[in-house]
Amino acid sequence: MFMSNTIILIPSRMSAERLPGKPLLEVNGLPIICHVVKKAQETQIGEVVVATEDEEILNTVKKNHGEAILTSKNPQTGTDRIWEAFQKLNLKNIDYIINLQGDEPLIDINDIKNLDKLTKKNNCEINTLASKIDNKKNLNDQNIVKVQTENDLEKNRFSVAQKFLRQIDNQSPNTYHHIGIYEFSASTLEDFTNLKQSNNEKRYKLEQLRAMDNNIKINVSYANTRVIGIDTQEDFIELKKIMEYKS
Repeated sequence: MFMSNTIILIPSRMSAERLPGKPLLEVNGLPIICHVVKKAQETQIGEVVVATEDEEILNTVKKNHGEAILTSKNPQTGTDRIWEAFQKLNLKNIDYIINLQGDEPLIDINDIKNLDKLTKKNNCEINTLASKIDNKKNLNDQNIVKVQTENDLEKNRFSVAQKFLRQIDNQSPNTYHHIGIYEFSASTLEDFTNLKQSNNEKRYKLEQLRAMDNNIKINVSYANTRVIGIDTQEDFIELKKIMEYKS
């Protein structure tokens, strides 16, 4: 049994618009979603559960020594899905919920641990991760979300988010590559899911804007490792090159 008061929930579904079926695409003989589950388990932060609407994902996760729970079809966002799963699990004494994306198998377990540590130390409502932007072309890549912070994140390792953007013309100071992981206090997650989707959230397809538009502060912790989100076939090929062919 874990002594932690944090649970890691991983939303996952087969019907991604740009790369359908991506959770079950295999790298090194293991589906992407199972690589993510394994990383989450290695943090030893708390229980790890996949929240999915697809029995195929549920069965695959369980077959590979993970836990999973079925949710309803097509909730508004991944965060709404994890809140539904959290309610179904009916766990007691959980103060924090980590929403870990199911398509980022390269995320570093030490970055997840640091996120959890800083969230609790600073009593954050929401805390997320961001890393340095190494390639300027990523500034205009709409698949890569950027975050601008109040302070220099590399220097301070922790700051407050001011803006989340998909595309920017010139890199302003304190602009970073946002990594899709959030740690919520349990009360903030409940409040978040009771809010209507904001116009900015729907326009830019960034659910964190629902929080920003409702004056919920989002903190940002610095991640030492760059993460590749798997949104396209090209992303998947790059992931395979890194994970299968590295020396």
